[in-house]
Amino acid sequence: MIRAVSIFFLLATTTVWAQEKNVSKLNGKIMSTVSNLEGIYIINLKTEKAAISDRDGYFSLPAAVGDTLLLSAVQFKGLRICLTPKSFEGDLFYVKMTPIMNQLNEVIIKRYATINAEALGIIPKGQKSYTPAERKLKAATGMDAKYGLSTSFSIDPLLNLLSGRTAMLKKELAVEKKEQHMQQIENLFDMDFFTKKLKIPSEYVKGFEYYAVENEKFIVILESNNKTSTEFLIGELATKYKDLLASEK
Repeated sequence: MIRAVSIFFLLATTTVWAQEKNVSKLNGKIMSTVSNLEGIYIINLKTEKAAISDRDGYFSLPAAVGDTLLLSAVQFKGLRICLTPKSFEGDLFYVKMTPIMNQLNEVIIKRYATINAEALGIIPKGQKSYTPAERKLKAATGMDAKYGLSTSFSIDPLLNLLSGRTAMLKKELAVEKKEQHMQQIENLFDMDFFTKKLKIPSEYVKGFEYYAVENEKFIVILESNNKTSTEFLIGELATKYKDLLASEK
């Protein structure tokens, strides 16, 4: 019995060692008609390890034969690649990605010029639509200077500038934008994603959302509506956020 158990553990250890031995660093280069190839996410779906390409498209990450790589970026079509022994031959593993802009010729957009908010009388012709915070800021800073019998001058913007109300409204607009981004995050991910996958305590999830929307790089990815890239980057931010929580204890 003891001998059988020993043989089992020996075989298990040998199998794990063999699997780890097969893992090596994959050095690759992304090829495309676009010159700037920086910021493309390369994710190993098996190990969940990831890398980001540099401006010339070079990247490296641990991988093995049989692993599947997911390549994702805002400006490119997503790509999945299953690695074969040939992938590790040579100094570099070359990957060709197709820019999304190349597909624009295939998109057909129908415009119904006669059916819009202006035609329906919802807004005056030529008027721009604003959010509540944007309307307040425009009213506080817009000056309509006119002179003579048919003219007038609005002094409100000057008074607002002197009283600091304009600065306050700019802050209000910034807060509105952050709230919109937080709502966008909540629409993409449920509470289980934060507590179970990202391992953030439920009482700190809202604080993490505030932390995430302060990151300019994350906002760019979030507004691109690329969920794969957003999930990858929010995972990085979650690690940093948990480190901050740990340092405060």
